Amino acid sequence: MAGNVFKITVEQSEIIREYALDRGWDIGEAPYTFYRISGDHLTIVSYKSGKLVVQGKNADDFISFFLEPQVLKTFGGIGTQDAASSEEFTPHGGIDESGKGDFFGPLVIAGCCVNQDTAALLRELGVCDSKQISSAKKITELAAGIRRIVGSAHSVVMLKPETYNRLYSEIGNLNRLLAWGHARVIENLLAAVPDCPRMLSDKFGNESLIRRALMTRGRTIKLDQQVRAESDVAVAAASILARDGFLFAMKKLSEEVGMELPKGGGANVRAAGRKLMAEQGAQIFEKCAKLHFKTYGELLEQSR
Repeated sequence: MAGNVFKITVEQSEIIREYALDRGWDIGEAPYTFYRISGDHLTIVSYKSGKLVVQGKNADDFISFFLEPQVLKTFGGIGTQDAASSEEFTPHGGIDESGKGDFFGPLVIAGCCVNQDTAALLRELGVCDSKQISSAKKITELAAGIRRIVGSAHSVVMLKPETYNRLYSEIGNLNRLLAWGHARVIENLLAAVPDCPRMLSDKFGNESLIRRALMTRGRTIKLDQQVRAESDVAVAAASILARDGFLFAMKKLSEEVGMELPKGGGANVRAAGRKLMAEQGAQIFEKCAKLHFKTYGELLEQSR
């Protein structure tokens, strides 16, 4: 079988099995194997010899965001640096956001600066892209660990729905709003770590959008954007801090409106929106949802 081949232990094989079970992937049997997993455009085969084969459309994401950081503890994905090589590693910051595609809840942007020592500790902790972590409890635990390791070298900017909607109405463009939030986080990080030479984020728009939004302190920083930047340990840590803030805010908002607000933008979100509209009217959405989403217009239309 062609594919990416790794050497793993029995314990590591079980971690992968549990990961697949949590996602409802198909786990079958094959000769000379512990299992053969199929799901999410992936095929994963764990052989009794200790060989693991990963192939499929999403193999790179699985390897970069789960297998290497959480199982193998190598974190050798795209855009990362090897903490074992002090000659190659340079301190840098990472930025990521959570809630951008969620109708309900805030937009949370977080940043984290790392050096060689803290990067190694974050990898040891199991830090990876938050999208690969399905457990809210795990996100909370990792976020606490990140804050403990990096200390003041992190920042979280939360745009609650009322603030988000006001800023969006003024700015009128999501990428510009994201750039504004990223710039605020960068400024906060540089206040805590003035000598941080570089900031990295996932690519969402022209770098000049962030550059124009920066104030004096941030205008000399080197800015980099790249696809799948979450494979970098600083960006991955930022993604977990942002997700932790988003989940906390969603819990608070659900308590305030008196019903559980689902994440994302699917059918369950529209169903919850119809129920909320019928019970509390359109005004409540200013406090708990992103009003420029198409979902809000549809809910208004259906309520007439």
